[in-house]
Amino acid sequence: MLDPASTRDPYVRVRGAREHNLRSVDVDVPRDALTVFTGVSGSGKSSLAFGTIYAEAQRRYFESVAPYARRLIHQVGAPKVGEITGLPPAVSLEQRRAAPSARSSVGTVTTLSNSLRMLYSRAGDYPAGAPQLDSDAFSPNTAAGACPSCHGLGRIHETSEDLLVPDPDLSIREGAVASWPGAWQGKNLRDVLDALGYDVDRPWRELDPKDREWILFTDEQPVVTVHPVREAGRIQRPYQGTYTGARRLVLRTYSESKSPALRAKAERFLTSAPCPVCGGSRLRPEAMAVTFAGRTIAELAALPLTALAEVLAPAAAPHGPAAAAPHGPATASPHGPATASPHGPATASPDGPVTAAGGPAGTATAPAGPETARVLAEDLLARIATVTELGLGYLSLDRTTPTLSSGELQRLRLATQLRAGLFGVVYVLDEPSAGLHPADTEALLVVLDRLKAAGNTVFVVEHHLDVVRHADWLVDVGPRAGEHGGRVLHSGPPELLAHVEESATRRFLFDRPPVPERPALAPERWLRTGPVTRHNLRGVEAAFPRGALTAVTGVSGSGKSTLVGALTEETEGAGRTVTVDQRPIGRTPRSNLATYTGLFDVVRRLFAETEEARARGYKVGRFSFNVPGGRCETCQGEGFVSVELLFLPSTYAPCPDCHGARYNPETLQVGLRGLTISEVLDLTVEAAAEFFADVPAAARSLTTLLDVGLGYLRLGQPATELSGGEAQRIKLAAELQRPRRAHTLYVLDEPTTGLHPADVEVLVRQLRGLVDGGHTVVVVEHDMDVAAGADWVIDLGPGGGEAGGRIVAEGPPARVARSADSRTAPYLARALGIPGGAG
Repeated sequence: MLDPASTRDPYVRVRGAREHNLRSVDVDVPRDALTVFTGVSGSGKSSLAFGTIYAEAQRRYFESVAPYARRLIHQVGAPKVGEITGLPPAVSLEQRRAAPSARSSVGTVTTLSNSLRMLYSRAGDYPAGAPQLDSDAFSPNTAAGACPSCHGLGRIHETSEDLLVPDPDLSIREGAVASWPGAWQGKNLRDVLDALGYDVDRPWRELDPKDREWILFTDEQPVVTVHPVREAGRIQRPYQGTYTGARRLVLRTYSESKSPALRAKAERFLTSAPCPVCGGSRLRPEAMAVTFAGRTIAELAALPLTALAEVLAPAAAPHGPAAAAPHGPATASPHGPATASPHGPATASPDGPVTAAGGPAGTATAPAGPETARVLAEDLLARIATVTELGLGYLSLDRTTPTLSSGELQRLRLATQLRAGLFGVVYVLDEPSAGLHPADTEALLVVLDRLKAAGNTVFVVEHHLDVVRHADWLVDVGPRAGEHGGRVLHSGPPELLAHVEESATRRFLFDRPPVPERPALAPERWLRTGPVTRHNLRGVEAAFPRGALTAVTGVSGSGKSTLVGALTEETEGAGRTVTVDQRPIGRTPRSNLATYTGLFDVVRRLFAETEEARARGYKVGRFSFNVPGGRCETCQGEGFVSVELLFLPSTYAPCPDCHGARYNPETLQVGLRGLTISEVLDLTVEAAAEFFADVPAAARSLTTLLDVGLGYLRLGQPATELSGGEAQRIKLAAELQRPRRAHTLYVLDEPTTGLHPADVEVLVRQLRGLVDGGHTVVVVEHDMDVAAGADWVIDLGPGGGEAGGRIVAEGPPARVARSADSRTAPYLARALGIPGGAG
């Protein structure tokens, strides 16, 4: 019988790839190998790995689903590629995060919470006479387990008169109830109160206490006829108005609003405290009465994973190793990519009922013996080991996902895939080393090798040189970004890249000299923080030299971001403080680079000043895609329509009417120097800098974007397509274009994430320019070249979580590099080319 494996094409063969800036690329990539895609930011490597290869695998899966679903999905469109052969099913692990949720945690992302709940259900110590509980009774995300007081959130939100009415000297008409919405809704509430007979013109403090209590805290919702005060030129008819108490309105806005801005405003009028019923455990008393190893499930969930493993080890050890659960948390189907969404397994809540031993979910059985406890504990230990292997042992199961970095989230999903036991698939990973200390990168390489050894193909988009050197195969895309890239410069063993002269990666991989030591710094003024006691920091005091570039280093979870977060405008000597983080500049295609930087205001004004626009009576608003008038109403100016499916993540497809142009045909008839407003939005920053070179207001914005290495981005590129690193650099550019007067403190959290070493050089030049201008820059950083080029280094550790949280070394980079207590020291010494510490 013929062995299919012997006839299988050993390569994934791509022909004619034209996605984004790819120039009809042909490339062959080996299967069953670790392949790394490299190139400067915007060169086209992600377009090849994700936009072409993974997108085609996804499209093929979509073709296999039911006709009704396929009728909807076909709008998504196929990648621009001639042909791909030899392509197995694919699983994508990207860095984009799902919508933040207080109910999504490390335990739910990894499905470890499922296993722990099963352990308590089947092998927990119950009070005498207590019935055995189903596993979902130990979940705060189910009706059976959630504390009825806080609904499983662990905290309650309340308000007070002082919060709702900060200035009691004001009357209701003057805005005494500060929590009320603005505009019509606030006026409506005032008019309803007036119609109910309350005095809206007396100062709040003079109102009867009973009236104040009712206005703020009533749960009644009376309906009354409102006769609005007539205004000149407006006809206002009576209407039925409903009153809602201020407390009720604030709580409803905070819990139900989808708008981050409205939720943030509501939060200002609320206090948060642990639930008095469950004490913050989020569970019912029945579940909290069950223990394992003398601890409740909430206590175990709050432990770092390394400590949790120590608690579980005795239960798993007595009878020797046992077979792990045969199925594991198989979150991705071997049949295609659709079961592992672009957000990984965290997007589907895994906290529903759990099936054990093939029985129906929630079935209670007789109390389990030691063997059940051993098997369940052994399985938990095996699952925990894959997470700690990726350097995340400092996390606890109850740590919520909004507090995790995108790199941490991706590695949690990677750990889950390791336990899924898939084989014969392509894993496409987006910079798995993001947020990793060099010491943890070595463990990541072991994990990638394990995925490959299990019979899978691993494609990694990566900038970390240690990962690049470890690859079996290297695909280098370039030579530069945007229209100057999009070509495969090398596809083969990594060592052969040394002969490709035009590769930007080659210089850093083979010819990189050590970072020269900077002149010794003798700071005269300091920014001092502390003592800081938060997360794993315990009374830590730190001093940052003013007017210098300081790098804060340390392994993942050592407390870097927490320490830097203590730097605020209240810090003595800080002055104006600017924090540049990696949060998106917007969450829909409506937000883009041009709107965020203010550049689009200049562009719209230029179009409104053209002769054609004046002749047609078009004002500046006509050229906005955010308001009716000039925009395409089918997509309401987004250029995309959202395709919503119950069983797959929502996605965006080009608008069928304007085909992504955003505007209606009449607006597109107005030109500026031969280009329509839509065509201007399609320009790259580099091309736009030439186009608007004689417009100072536009040139200033574009020059700063070029200075931070974003010349390849299109002006109208949707925020949904930007990486965290790109979003951070756009924010930095928006800040750099402002005139800088007084001293400013700039705080950046891992600004080199997603950057090729060549782009890191460009970014560091900008940061150096800020320092040379008399400002202070503090960066949290894992890139040792950035740390080596800093004026001052503060290294935290020595480990993560409870094993970290203190300053182990500080001073000029060369001094820290010689520290025997620092895990960073050897890697910093290597970057400086000097003998390093023993850490």
